[in-house]
Amino acid sequence: MKSEREFNCQKIGDSCLLFVFFDRISIEHSRFILSLFRSLKSERDFLDLVPAYCDLAVHFNPQIISSQELTVIVRKHIENLSLELEAKVKLHKFPVIYDGEDLERVAQLTKLHRNEVIARHVAAEYTVAMIGFLPDFPYLIGLDESLHVPRLENPRAKVPAGSVAIGGEQTGIYPCNSPGGWNLIGRMDNEGLKLLEPGDKVKFFEVEHEDQL
Repeated sequence: MKSEREFNCQKIGDSCLLFVFFDRISIEHSRFILSLFRSLKSERDFLDLVPAYCDLAVHFNPQIISSQELTVIVRKHIENLSLELEAKVKLHKFPVIYDGEDLERVAQLTKLHRNEVIARHVAAEYTVAMIGFLPDFPYLIGLDESLHVPRLENPRAKVPAGSVAIGGEQTGIYPCNSPGGWNLIGRMDNEGLKLLEPGDKVKFFEVEHEDQL
């Protein structure tokens, strides 16, 4: 496994560099990627920053800054990186009705009572590791290990907007109606997803009625 200060740099076209640091998902790796993401946001010559689990894409205007100059800047930020930047993240709290179609399936796979599945899901504090697949779709890490279950063998053609789901070691929230193969365990108001940014924290809490969403 690479150390935090080593990376592979890959060119994506003539206006994007992909800095690859790790080769697997972990909370520690995401903490580093997201801290670097927040640090680099101070650079005005970058057009966009796109963090993922193990890498960070930097979009730039090659007429303003060269890829070599960009790489030097990224190296300097890595050398001076402070994980204390994490203290500046926002916490979002979302009410959820836990009545998902796959809640019983998750309970069977984990050998937990459905109420225990819910309790463990709401107990965790999640980190938005990245946003993708669909606009505003957050990939959340921090799921209790006991709730790690495989995705559906046959994905659904349509998952309702606002569905809260788990797949593998992740939790996600569908921002709109779309196909999907994650286990549906609940639902919430999808409007709050527009406020999420990479690095933000998310907490769920259970409610029972629609007017509480």
